[in-house]
Amino acid sequence: MQIRRETDYAIRCVLHLSQSPDQVIMVNEIARSRRIPRSFLSKILQKLAKAGIVESLRGVKGGFRLTRRPEDISLLDVIEAIEGPVAMNHCAINRRLCSLSKSCSVHPVWIVVREKVEGILREHNFARLAYMSKSP
Repeated sequence: MQIRRETDYAIRCVLHLSQSPDQVIMVNEIARSRRIPRSFLSKILQKLAKAGIVESLRGVKGGFRLTRRPEDISLLDVIEAIEGPVAMNHCAINRRLCSLSKSCSVHPVWIVVREKVEGILREHNFARLAYMSKSP
């Protein structure tokens, strides 16, 4: 499994917002600070808003902020908001997508891999990641 650049940018964006969770931050600031193309970041923020991770505030002091506390947002939340379900094979997402899953000896392995990857990504929340990024 390899995340796309869009997902990497989304993680950087949420990490930036997590370092100042009570502030509304403008897109330009996030883009400049995290080295994300502004136009691409706007599309990413729309997906994060649709997933309920960020919200947009309009007006002179407009920008974006988190909708939840950083400790309540996991890496899995952000990855799924951009990529969809995490799995090595589509049959691990929905058994009905593969006619062989009932008889396939590898299918149970894909399920275990998915569960373990999801578990690890769920453990890492943005409060912890924000704290770690401040440490030397």
